[in-house]
Amino acid sequence: MARSSYLFTSESVSEGHPDKVSDRISDTVVDAYLAQEPEARVACETLCTTNRVVIAGEVRGPASITGDYLAHLARLAIKDIGYEQDGFHWAHADIEVLLHAQSAHIAMGVDASGGKDEGAGDQGIMFGYACDETPDLMPAPIAYSHKILKTMADARKSGETRILGPDAKSQVTVRYDNGKPVCATQIVVSTQHLDEHLTSHDIRAIVEPYVRQSLPDGWIGDDCVWHVNPTGKFVIGGPDGDAGLTGRKIIVDTYGGAAPHGGGAFSGKDPTKVDRSAAYAARYLAKNVVAAGLSSRCTIQLSYAIGVAQPLSIYADLHGTGQIDEARLESVLSEVMDLSPRGIRTALGLNRPIYARTAAYGHFGRAPEADGGFSWERVDLADALRSALA
Repeated sequence: MARSSYLFTSESVSEGHPDKVSDRISDTVVDAYLAQEPEARVACETLCTTNRVVIAGEVRGPASITGDYLAHLARLAIKDIGYEQDGFHWAHADIEVLLHAQSAHIAMGVDASGGKDEGAGDQGIMFGYACDETPDLMPAPIAYSHKILKTMADARKSGETRILGPDAKSQVTVRYDNGKPVCATQIVVSTQHLDEHLTSHDIRAIVEPYVRQSLPDGWIGDDCVWHVNPTGKFVIGGPDGDAGLTGRKIIVDTYGGAAPHGGGAFSGKDPTKVDRSAAYAARYLAKNVVAAGLSSRCTIQLSYAIGVAQPLSIYADLHGTGQIDEARLESVLSEVMDLSPRGIRTALGLNRPIYARTAAYGHFGRAPEADGGFSWERVDLADALRSALA
């Protein structure tokens, strides 16, 4: 039997966190290729450290996309994040591009040919999750951890505050009573600041209004424990303070630990890679199940083999909250959506340059955008699910 009263914690990291800088650059490379060739293949990894960026991986796309062009785009990404510091500066960093052609053997397994449909770009398992804890159907701890940092970043970029740096982390511990989130019991914010004379007390005075703005009314009581820059000064941040790599924040990217994760990262991968596209499809299905009122929680698992088009298995768990039979739901999911790699990309419109924006503040729980960004957050499948399960 599931516990009904407990504490649960999730964390987020800002766009200036070194791993997120790497994610942003890798997804900028993906967007560059998809903008010129929607069927391009990209598997890009980025390393960031003190005034140095290394971009490596494999691609298949237009020869017109040169290393110099990608280095230029990386500089623009770093500039947009806000790094103009001696140890990491968008204009002065040494950027090395080491991309090479995609393996012919991988291409052979993935590409459609003759009577063979396009296969998955790799084996693996992918999970999607949704719950009714927030309007975006996300777990409350990760949703509010993201919102704190996004609110702080917006204030920094608008000039409302000029003291905060790009690198930051947040963590929210939420109390659940009768299975519902009711309040925050502990809040952690560590943020880079540009004035080395500021104390933790000074930083709390700056960030507390943004934290309170981000959480629901009444969620922060007098007994809530705050930890703001608990180690003291945080002036040296970003890749100058700690090296960053693509794909190291997969729990931050998804559900904050409230749901399973298949283990594959998203950033730097074109949508033929099911690590990315099938995880988006699983979230899309789970969110529509909850949006349709069929359950208050839903976990979907999909599994794939490299070169094979259709998923090997589909699993649904409604966590005891369902109005329908889970086995029936599993059979219906493949009826309402083609879950082959090409079917997913077509249904969600994934062959577009929409990925750099996903690199920070979560891939899920975001509003669908007019150009197709975050299409997997739509709830336009809810009616079809209700009808199929009637």
